[in-house]
Amino acid sequence: MTEPDIAAREPIEVELTEGKTYFFCTCGKSQKQPFCDSSHAGTDFQPHRFTAEKSGKAWLCQCKRTGDRPFCDGSHKNL
Repeated sequence: MTEPDIAAREPIEVELTEGKTYFFCTCGKSQKQPFCDSSHAGTDFQPHRFTAEKSGKAWLCQCKRTGDRPFCDGSHKNL
């Protein structure tokens, strides 16, 4: 599998709703970052499905290198 595109070199703050399912972009090509818009079609990438454990603000990864998908773990600082 190839490396994903870097959508941005910083995380993005989003508002999540407890119990809601989201599809996080893993390819970096989505125009609706950090969420999937099916731009991965024809690639080996698939979105990462997750359900919010609580409502509130969260910082989601946009460099696509996090080890704590979909949340930012600071990996962008090493790019």
